[in-house]
Amino acid sequence: MTQAATHAHHGHDHDHHHHHDHSAASEERKVDIKIVAALLGGTVLIAAVLAKFVFATEQQSAVLAAIATILLGGPIVYDAIMGLLGRCTHDHGGVEHLQHHADTGDHKHDHHGSHMEELVAIAIFAAFADGQYLEAGAVAFFMLITMFIEHRTAVGARKTIESLMRITPTRARKLINGQEEEVDAATLTPGDRVVVRPGDNIPGDGIVRTGESTVDQANITGESLPVEKEVGDEVFSGTINETGAMEIEITRAGRDSTLGRVQDLILQAASSRPAVVRMLDRYAGYYTPVVLMIGAIIYFFTGDLNRVIALLLVACPCAIILAAPTAMIAGISAASRLGVYIKNVTDLEIARRVSAIVFDKTGTLTVGHLEVSRLFPVEGVEPAELLRLCASAEQNSNHPVAKAVVAMAKKANVQTADATDFAESAGRGVTANVDGEAIVVGREAWLKDHGVDVSGLDIESGDGMSLLFVARNGQPIGWVGMEDKVRAGATHAMDDLDELGIKRRVMITGDRWSPARKVARDLHVTDLEAEALPGDKLELVKSLKAKGHTVCVIGDGVNDGPALAAGDVAIAMGAAGSDVAINSASIALMNNNLNRIPFVIGLSQKTVTVIWQNLIGTLIYVLFMLALLTLGYITPLVAAIAHGVSSIIVIFNSARLVREGELLEDHVPVDHPGAQRPTQVEQVPQTPDSATPQPA
Repeated sequence: MTQAATHAHHGHDHDHHHHHDHSAASEERKVDIKIVAALLGGTVLIAAVLAKFVFATEQQSAVLAAIATILLGGPIVYDAIMGLLGRCTHDHGGVEHLQHHADTGDHKHDHHGSHMEELVAIAIFAAFADGQYLEAGAVAFFMLITMFIEHRTAVGARKTIESLMRITPTRARKLINGQEEEVDAATLTPGDRVVVRPGDNIPGDGIVRTGESTVDQANITGESLPVEKEVGDEVFSGTINETGAMEIEITRAGRDSTLGRVQDLILQAASSRPAVVRMLDRYAGYYTPVVLMIGAIIYFFTGDLNRVIALLLVACPCAIILAAPTAMIAGISAASRLGVYIKNVTDLEIARRVSAIVFDKTGTLTVGHLEVSRLFPVEGVEPAELLRLCASAEQNSNHPVAKAVVAMAKKANVQTADATDFAESAGRGVTANVDGEAIVVGREAWLKDHGVDVSGLDIESGDGMSLLFVARNGQPIGWVGMEDKVRAGATHAMDDLDELGIKRRVMITGDRWSPARKVARDLHVTDLEAEALPGDKLELVKSLKAKGHTVCVIGDGVNDGPALAAGDVAIAMGAAGSDVAINSASIALMNNNLNRIPFVIGLSQKTVTVIWQNLIGTLIYVLFMLALLTLGYITPLVAAIAHGVSSIIVIFNSARLVREGELLEDHVPVDHPGAQRPTQVEQVPQTPDSATPQPA
């Protein structure tokens, strides 16, 4: 994208946000007008009731009641008419529509909203036309009150979501020719330098170039503790700088930033619909005509308009329409508070059925920061020479194993030589020419492929480590042993998954069997696949699905794309700042806390339970009210009150989900306290004996 195009793009975003601010403001104004109408109408209605007892004739009471009905029923009838017209002529498209709903807190995501008002509006109109002004006014009053409570509670359930939508940074202190200048954050482009002082919102994703500070990342990653940042660390848009001043080089801004991506994910989830809603959708168009037909039949046989009005109010599908979306919004809201972003509510529904989970070991179950812990050269080769040749061959690779070797060489002040003819095989190893000598580095099988026999090496002493074998001119010269740490809280997470009924917990890694078994023992996984190649993970997922399992795949997005795509549910760990992970997964965890995984499965189970509670409860209510209506016990006023109560019960039942995960603690990555085997409990080797990207 050219600079001009980028500016135009961000300018559009800026206008876009202004547009939504206006949408939110206009929606609030509409709500405020309704509140004023309700207060005025309610006061006039009370006066009408009093007038009935004070005056000898009912004329004064009827006039006041008619005025009250116009004030109270007017907004409802207007909304119903606009809803009908809107459904015929207008269809909001894309993100604008979703953003509008996010900004306004409107819980009626689709055309269902108008169905709510249609039957109520007809009931009020019928009562008014029949001269039952007092009843029409009372029905309208209770309906308006119900709508306010629905609106406010639905907004309450979305507070986490709304707060995320609104933390978009607006101003930034940009460095121009060494001078600070305040600019609109939407105009920032990659490469810009900004100064962030304590208390400032970080205006875009970037890298810290000078200074250090602590940053509160809770609104993106869901981590409760502030994170220390120093030169070279990554920071995210919308997070809050707490203690020190920093200079940041922007890498992604506006809609491209992590915050922008997160907002898009939320909007995507809020606009997606649960299966139950999609099912109701198919029959929604028939509902109102059928109810009106039944009303006409009742009136034909009884001539009792009150019974017809009561039927319209009882049959108004408010509670049914609210049953699923309110629960889903509350679930998405609870998840986003913990840094868990669900792209589609269907994924939240499927998660409860997961029976097998495939874990990537490197960077998922383990921390992913490898360290060289042992050098084992053959006789006649110095440890420094082994490290020099290994690091020289590895320096052109981006794999974590390679980086760990190169880092160790720097730390030990070992000078690396230039490598030529460098070649890398995914998940296996590298070859290179160093100082005129052919160097092969990688796992045991890789060296065998190059005709190197490593059987003479003492491999037993490297038990529990990831081993990287090194050969020079076809002869083995030793191995480099590496170790990594299991993530804090990983064992607890596995035990929680077991309690949730997930009996197949499979760990797959490109690592050797010895270190892999050790991690598997520590983590209580049920199945292990080691020395796996990149394609093996995909085959594993397919075989589990063939056995009838609903499979969840968990990875960090690196080399996981095909397997993540193949899983019924795909969860990416540590997705903050990673486009790959956000794109390839159906659920993105912005932090690396494994306790989020049992949380998501549990949340899915509870959300679906709440939806069915809402639907079955509403169905029982409707049948019970229809039975009373048939017996002639229901008046329009009773029907209006009961309708309001049923909707509010549904909303409050769903709102319970907002508090899910409140007690979930963030595990800080430290060794297990009081471990029985202090040297090994968390020292879990983790990558394959290779210097290349691996399957795990």
